[in-house]
Amino acid sequence: MYIPLNNKTSYSLLSSLISIDDLINYAKKNNLKSIAIADENMYAVAEFITKCRNNDINPVVGLEVKVEDSKIVLYAKDYKGYQNLIKLSTISSKEKLTLEDLIEYNSNLIAVIPCKYKNDISKIEKIYEDTLKEMNSDNSHWALGLSDKDSFNYKECIDKVNTAYNSIKLEVDMKKAVEGADLVIEAMAENEKEKIEFYKKLAPYLDDKTVLVTNSSTLLPSRFAKYTGRSEKFLSLHFANNIWDKNIAEVMMHDGTNKKYFDEVIDFSNSIRMIALPVNKEKNGYLLNSMLVPFLISGFDLMANGISDPESIDRAWKIGTGAPKGPFEIMDNIGLNTVKNVVEQYKKVPGIFSPLLKKMMLPYNFKGMLKILDKYIVEGKLGKSVKEGFYKY
Repeated sequence: MYIPLNNKTSYSLLSSLISIDDLINYAKKNNLKSIAIADENMYAVAEFITKCRNNDINPVVGLEVKVEDSKIVLYAKDYKGYQNLIKLSTISSKEKLTLEDLIEYNSNLIAVIPCKYKNDISKIEKIYEDTLKEMNSDNSHWALGLSDKDSFNYKECIDKVNTAYNSIKLEVDMKKAVEGADLVIEAMAENEKEKIEFYKKLAPYLDDKTVLVTNSSTLLPSRFAKYTGRSEKFLSLHFANNIWDKNIAEVMMHDGTNKKYFDEVIDFSNSIRMIALPVNKEKNGYLLNSMLVPFLISGFDLMANGISDPESIDRAWKIGTGAPKGPFEIMDNIGLNTVKNVVEQYKKVPGIFSPLLKKMMLPYNFKGMLKILDKYIVEGKLGKSVKEGFYKY
C-alpha cells in the first residue's frame, strides 16, 4: 500500500503552498486510503484529521524536527505518539531541541532519518565494478567471491554484475515480493520484536515450497521458528560483510529444521561462490560473531568510559596486532543501527542472576555505548554506507 509520507502544508511557513484541501483531493483522486503530513509544527493537525475522517481517509501525523543540525521526520504510531509529537513541537518552538529531548519523548514514534546516498544498490554495483578493475590490473588482492584466479575473465564478470543489477526488482507489496520464491532471505536489523512481527505478516504469503532463512548475525532461529509457519524449512544463513571479498556463509539449523533443507542451503551457498560453514549447534553469534562481538564491545567500552578516542583505540589494535582494521572501523562497516541492536542484546541478562553476579558478568558500560550510538544515529552518522560514522569517508 502506497502512502505519501513527507508532505508539508502551507502551515510550514515559506516551505510549502499545499493546503489541506489539496492533500485531501490528491488522496481521493488517487484512491489513497491513507496520507500523511510532516510539517515543522503541529498547527495543521486539527484541520488535517477532521478533513481526512470526513473523507474516509486515514490520517498519519508527522513532525519535522531539527536535532543538533540534523533534520528528522517523526510519525505518531498512536495517540501516545501524538502526545509526544506535541511535547517535542512545544519544546522546539521555545528552544533548540536536544538529543536528550528526543530520547525522553521517543516512545510510540517512528523516525525517518534522511540518507545522503539514495541509491545504495547502484553503489554496490560500482563497488563490484571497481573491485573487478583492481583484480584485472593488480591481482595482489583477490576477491574470491567474484572469481577464481585461474578462470578470471574481466569482461564476463562485468557482464554478470550488470546483468545482476538490471535484474533486481524492488517490490513494496510483500505478497508479490515472495510469490513463487524458492528461497526468501530476511535481512533486517537485529531487533527480535520487529523480526517476529515481520515473520507473522510474511507467513501467510509464502508458497509451500519456499525455504525461509534469517541473515541474523546473533539471534537464534529457534526463537522465530514458530512464527514462520514452516519450522522445518526455516534456518539461518548469515553472510559476512563485503561478501564479494570475504565470501563466507554460516549455515545454522535449529532442532526443528529438516536436515534436507539444511543441506540445500549449504549447496545454494556454495553455488553462489560462498564458502558455506555449517554450524552444528545453535549458538548466539554463530562462528564469526561469537569471536567478533566481544572484541568490538571491549573496544567500544574504552570510548564509552572516556579512556580514549576511536582513532587511538583502533591504532592500538592495528599496530599492536598487525590487524587491518580496528573495532571502530569494523563497526562503521557493519553500520551503527546494527551495532546498537547488538549492544542492546548483549545488555540483557536473564533475571535469575543476582545484581552482584550480573555486575560481575557485565563489566561493560552499555548505557554509555547506547548514548553514544543514539547521538550518532540521530545525526545521520550511520557508518561507512553514508560516508560518516565514527570516521568520515
